[in-house]
Amino acid sequence: MHDDHAARLTLTPTQWTTVDFARRDLEYARSEDLAHLGEAGLILLIEKLRGRLGDALQVVDELAMEPPQ
Repeated sequence: MHDDHAARLTLTPTQWTTVDFARRDLEYARSEDLAHLGEAGLILLIEKLRGRLGDALQVVDELAMEPPQ
C-alpha cells in the first residue's frame, strides 16, 4: 500500500488504541538499555512485546476480513 492512491485504512477507536499501545511499547523497548534490565526485566519486556504483537496481528486479521469499501 505504498501507492498514493491506495485507500486509507479506517480503524475503530479500539483498533487505534491497540496499535498505539503496541507502538509505544516498541518505542520504549528500543530506547531502553537492555543490558541494565536484568533477566526478570528482559522476560517481562519480551512477554509484553509478545502480547502486543498478538494484539496487532488481531487488528490485521480484523481488517483483512472487512469487505472493501
